[in-house]
Amino acid sequence: MSDGVLPDHELRAAVDEGWIRAPAGIEDQQFQPASLDLRLGAEAYQLRASFLPFRETVQTRLGGRDVVDGDLVIDRLSLVGGATLQRGSVYLVPLLESLVLPPHVRGRSNPKSTTGRLDIFTRVITDGTPRFDEIHAGYRGTLYLEVSPQSFPVRVHAGLSLNQLRLLAGPTTMSDAELERLYHATPLLYDDDGPIPAERAVFNDGLCMGIDLSGRLTDGIVGYRAHPNPPAVDLARIGHYDPAEFWEPIKRPARDAYILEANRFYILVSKERIRVPPDFAAEMVVYDAGAGEIRTHYAGFFDPGFGFGDGSVLGTRVVMEVRAREVPFMVYDGQTSFKVWFERLRSRPARVYGVGLESSYQHQTLTLSKHFRRP
Repeated sequence: MSDGVLPDHELRAAVDEGWIRAPAGIEDQQFQPASLDLRLGAEAYQLRASFLPFRETVQTRLGGRDVVDGDLVIDRLSLVGGATLQRGSVYLVPLLESLVLPPHVRGRSNPKSTTGRLDIFTRVITDGTPRFDEIHAGYRGTLYLEVSPQSFPVRVHAGLSLNQLRLLAGPTTMSDAELERLYHATPLLYDDDGPIPAERAVFNDGLCMGIDLSGRLTDGIVGYRAHPNPPAVDLARIGHYDPAEFWEPIKRPARDAYILEANRFYILVSKERIRVPPDFAAEMVVYDAGAGEIRTHYAGFFDPGFGFGDGSVLGTRVVMEVRAREVPFMVYDGQTSFKVWFERLRSRPARVYGVGLESSYQHQTLTLSKHFRRP
């Protein structure tokens, strides 16, 4: 088996081979160009704290059959008719999908874009693991999703997808030298003047990108800050909510800098536009832990074709889900805030983002999640 991220048609083959299983089967809409949407199961456990099972199974850590009497579990909720998850609380949901991976295939998970934009913190947990979101090669067992709404109470139901799974074989990440060669062949970053020359791009274990505080394309609005006491968001309602009930628009600052308040949630946008060619997948990752105590994203996967489509899309801006930790933090227009890893696919996907697929964010600028009404 060659190295790389498995694309959609190989994920379908993985389902056929029994590597990915679900009681009622996998639905067609779960398949993305280089990932699979995972679905919430029928119940959730409200926990006292987050945890990792380490050398034990998740069910053992929960307390076995009498989980409500264990050290971790506060309550059990049914998601069949829907349930509201309270912000600041931690929940664990067994997912409908389980895995029986071959020895040479591993997995990695990430929240979906919409999940991140609602400040819902999610992480996959597997049996006997010391790490979140990393599924070791050859894993056989249940998948669990830790869910912790941070800014809004959210109503969820069984079958809803909050996160995605990628399957990988062998080394997949490109080195900076390989990434620079790809950039010379097809520019990956654009600004309003066209492609950014490779000489101006910054490669540092990935492709670096910065914050836009100009508000030039968004009527002087540079971001949104979540209200401190908002109503709940029902994730089944698309284009339903008035943004003003949940978000405070941030006007362009008089200077090219803005102070992020500690422990407040912001939606900001990148200075550059990025393209992901169809033969590659990408992931947004932390730029440098020493570059400031801020988190710039929750969701990180970019599908093949993001900002590219059929070749006619000249890049798409990246929406950033930002939270300053512990202390207020000043950011500057254009300041490098995150980077993007590029990974090789094992083969080109049958469908790419924005071509024959729903693409809520292909032409985004400063865009809230799809649950809010757009102008």
